[in-house]
Amino acid sequence: MIPFLDLKTPNLALQNELEQSFKRVLASGWFILGEEVERFEAEFASYCEAEHCVGVGNGLDALALALSAQGIGVGDEVIVPSNTFIATWLAVTRTGATIVPVEPDARTYNLDPSRIEAAVTSRTRAIIPVHLYGQVADMDAVMRIADKHQLFVLEDAAQAQGALYRGKKAGSMGHAAATSFYPGKNLGALGDAGAVVTSDRELAEKIRRLRNYGSSIKYQHDTLGQNSRLDELQAAFLRVKLKVLDENNRQRQEIARRYHVGFDSLIQRDSNLIRPFVPDWADPVWHLYVVLSPQRDAVQQHLQAAGIGTMIHYPIPPHRQACYPEFAEFSLPIAEKLAQECLSLPMWPGMLDTEVDTVIDAIAGFHH
Repeated sequence: MIPFLDLKTPNLALQNELEQSFKRVLASGWFILGEEVERFEAEFASYCEAEHCVGVGNGLDALALALSAQGIGVGDEVIVPSNTFIATWLAVTRTGATIVPVEPDARTYNLDPSRIEAAVTSRTRAIIPVHLYGQVADMDAVMRIADKHQLFVLEDAAQAQGALYRGKKAGSMGHAAATSFYPGKNLGALGDAGAVVTSDRELAEKIRRLRNYGSSIKYQHDTLGQNSRLDELQAAFLRVKLKVLDENNRQRQEIARRYHVGFDSLIQRDSNLIRPFVPDWADPVWHLYVVLSPQRDAVQQHLQAAGIGTMIHYPIPPHRQACYPEFAEFSLPIAEKLAQECLSLPMWPGMLDTEVDTVIDAIAGFHH
């Protein structure tokens, strides 16, 4: 049996350090907004080549708090990708702003800059490029459009911790970036957690207040905030895992390279299988390795019968979700095609070469 994702093995490899972190927090007697959070925020900001990091409860809160801190709300429009995890859309909805979906580049699956400008109106306030599956969107092109129209750019970097765009870290190119430390992410906590990184001091201070009941001085509430704080224990765990993030990403890159090479001859024989496309300016960290096939469901069943786990990211695009009936009549064919054909293959740090080869052989057997 080869699971889609093995979280146990990489976490157990860090068991001693994680247990020491737990004991350190327990002995401190301080569990909310203390030294562990402050240190992790400094370390992660530095890692992301940003000035500030604000730890929050989860990735959805990170997105919504960053938008709210920028003053985005009712009457404003925010451009989002048509294919993404629904959190990107929900964050906009939480602010009261209007979602404006834009289709992806059919090769990279990321927001297509050539389609953005047509979606800009006098009400547009922000763009959220999502670095989907661990590959950074075309940020130079996005920023040119944003600068032209004076738009706020919030990177959704939840799947791309450590990914590079022309040598720059994901999260360092927009006005701010939101990320998730959900356990399955490249940098995953042992529970829910998230953060916003930015080099805008004023924006960071606003988010710090918003995450803590709108308060910077205890019992003094200057704005309408919420409770969304990265807790000390998760911060301590994340500090341990941040130290091995680059090595874990390197292992993911090697697994992706092995998949790439293994599928080369197969793709020459059968054009029904499409492997991920990587532009020359991108260094992905392979949160997910996603292939496309018009026979996706049959391929998935074939792999399942062979004892190989897979996932579909994501089977229903946001505009087809029941919670967004106002988009039910929208035609977003690229997002819809991706939802029908995408299949995520097993990928985690520590995955064995023999396991990768077994997946390749099983897919080759289907297409033989």
